[in-house]
Amino acid sequence: MSDEFEAVLAAVGPRLRRLRRRRGTTLTALSASTAIPISTLSRLESGQRNPGLGLLLRLAKAYRMPLDELVGAPASGDPRVYPQPFSRNGMTVIPLARNPGGLQVFKQVLPGGPNDIQPEPRSHDGYHWLYVLSGRLRAVLGDQDLVLNAGEAAEFDTELPHWFGNADTEPVEFLSILGPQGKRLRTRARYRIA
Repeated sequence: MSDEFEAVLAAVGPRLRRLRRRRGTTLTALSASTAIPISTLSRLESGQRNPGLGLLLRLAKAYRMPLDELVGAPASGDPRVYPQPFSRNGMTVIPLARNPGGLQVFKQVLPGGPNDIQPEPRSHDGYHWLYVLSGRLRAVLGDQDLVLNAGEAAEFDTELPHWFGNADTEPVEFLSILGPQGKRLRTRARYRIA
């Protein structure tokens, strides 16, 4: 087997552990949702056991991600991302990136609805950038209650309690980029002489 595949196999365990911890899931909860014994999950994450296809398929389903993304398979040459939309708290979330250990990119769609929803701000590790594509997004960031219109962007440390909702009765679509704690978006530009 090539060194490339050996490296991928060696990295699966630590990758599974990082993914579980980043999602705030315990081994007990993951075991309950996958029917994989806790001891097996622990051995997978520590690299003491090589994962079989059956285990990986159950983990991919639990994490709602493609199998090749779960294991960090080498690129196949096709750069396209085949998003698998899912719903969370009434919002449609469409993953736009295949990078579990780094920046995560999502298109999020909130249906139109009443403005009387009571915000429940939450915080977690990481850094968040968002860009409103259409509609009006209500963003509660700490003690600020903002309305972002199409074309507006915001960025903040996610340890700041935050909440997003629809600002009016029309649907709102926005892009979210989530990065690890301490990582900030950097734009590089070069001046080119015409």
